[in-house]
Amino acid sequence: MVRSGLKTPRAAAIAGIIFSILLMCSLWLFWQSVPRDPLEAGSWLETSSGRVSLALNLVPFAGIAFFWFLGVLRDRLGPKEDKFFATVFLGSGIMFLGMIFVAASVVGGLIMANSAAPNTLAGSATFAFARAFAYDIMNIYAFKMAAVFMVTTSTLAVNTQLTARWIALLGYVSAAFLLVFSGYSEWVVFIFPAWVLLVSLYILIDNLRRPQNAVAGDGA
Repeated sequence: MVRSGLKTPRAAAIAGIIFSILLMCSLWLFWQSVPRDPLEAGSWLETSSGRVSLALNLVPFAGIAFFWFLGVLRDRLGPKEDKFFATVFLGSGIMFLGMIFVAASVVGGLIMANSAAPNTLAGSATFAFARAFAYDIMNIYAFKMAAVFMVTTSTLAVNTQLTARWIALLGYVSAAFLLVFSGYSEWVVFIFPAWVLLVSLYILIDNLRRPQNAVAGDGA
């Protein structure tokens, strides 16, 4: 017999957990290796390029997990998905991921360029521009889109019982904090993956507690 349709695995919410862990590890490695000043001369290219490369290599896998997490949220919403908020929710999530990829590509390009021509890139105008560009697009623009994603997801959660109400309210507060302070403190950006981790754990536990037929009918 031909299956009538694909069913989202009950444990699919683990994708959000993977995303959160990978992104937090990547951010931690990056901030431990690269000075916070976006206009620094670039000494980390000689001393910490290995750790930065490891951080950058985690980003694509975090992105894949985030796409899966988006699918899990939409599947859980099912027919209750509001078109307006769902469009903003999906668009902000994709924009966040795209800008993270761009920032990672710029930093990766700096490392490759320095490997090809050692001791010529650090301190140059090209390095200063690329370093400031990567810093701004990740800390200011990408994570402000992440805040928009948190607001829309929390709104959908309140209206559809996507998650517990207190998680949605925490999302509003965290998003406001991220919107205001994401350009002033690098460590504030950990708020977003931590919140995604909380949402994913809630969905995973809820899915595993519910009967299999209820999950199949309502979505994962």
